[in-house]
Amino acid sequence: MTSGIDGLFAGALDEIRAVFDASAAAEVDILCDELLKAHRIACYGVGREGLMMRALCMRLMHLGMDAHVVGDMTTPALGPGDLLVVSAGPGYFSTVKALQGVAHTAGARTVAVTAQPAGEVPAAADAVIHIRAQTMADDTGGRSVLPMGSLYEAAMLVFFDIVSIVLRERTSQTTEGMRSRHTNLE
Repeated sequence: MTSGIDGLFAGALDEIRAVFDASAAAEVDILCDELLKAHRIACYGVGREGLMMRALCMRLMHLGMDAHVVGDMTTPALGPGDLLVVSAGPGYFSTVKALQGVAHTAGARTVAVTAQPAGEVPAAADAVIHIRAQTMADDTGGRSVLPMGSLYEAAMLVFFDIVSIVLRERTSQTTEGMRSRHTNLE
């Protein structure tokens, strides 16, 4: 049984590695550029994608950015100069689309992180981050060893941590500086 489990780990890691082809660096640059020009940032996603968006928001806060999770009672209004970053792995979620409309009406820009760039949410975004991974929308046919949308979500976590490293370098911050913003209420 151990060799079967070892094979699952190997397969999962190979799949995550394959997501980050030559175009992934350009996607990192696009997201970093959008984040750096934003005054205030709000992040949103549903389900497990939402958890990865919360992880991104936490790293942005560690970098000293004015970043918030949509739905938290302390999240301020967005307006011109602000940015809403949403995830819609399969290209569409009704709540994501609705929030995107609210942000645009208020004058904010939107970035859609997705595996399906032709979807309705990415089509309406100001910028699109394409993470080339399987989601629940295309999980039939046994393409991935990981269940449902897990490949996309695992790739999001790695991608967002690379984004935080690049942002740290672009803003001349240190790991110690980021660590100083980490909560002490745990």
